[in-house]
Amino acid sequence: MKHTTMVFLLLMGGGGWVMAQATPDRSPNDKQEQVTVQGCVGRSSGDYVLMQSDPGNSYVLHSGNNVKLGRYLGQQVKVTGTKSPTLSDSSDAARSAPSTTITVNSINTISKECRP
Repeated sequence: MKHTTMVFLLLMGGGGWVMAQATPDRSPNDKQEQVTVQGCVGRSSGDYVLMQSDPGNSYVLHSGNNVKLGRYLGQQVKVTGTKSPTLSDSSDAARSAPSTTITVNSINTISKECRP
């Protein structure tokens, strides 16, 4: 009986550890914001960028869900995706680059030409 109790305790203790390890730790700040924005697709420093004339925002675009951003270059589009801070490699790039990145889940053409 003593041996069975000890095995049971070892299994329960080990199983609890495995369960605790399998649960990912996430803080409330890990959530990415879902957004839909409209603007003109252009290029800047090798990145695709969505530029808005009003209110004058711009976003770095990253492809998600196998979206091919190149075919939308020069077009006015509506983009839906997740928003996150843009990470830059140097302080000079940080001053000129948009501060927000959108990982594009869907993109639709509004107009084949960008309008000022």
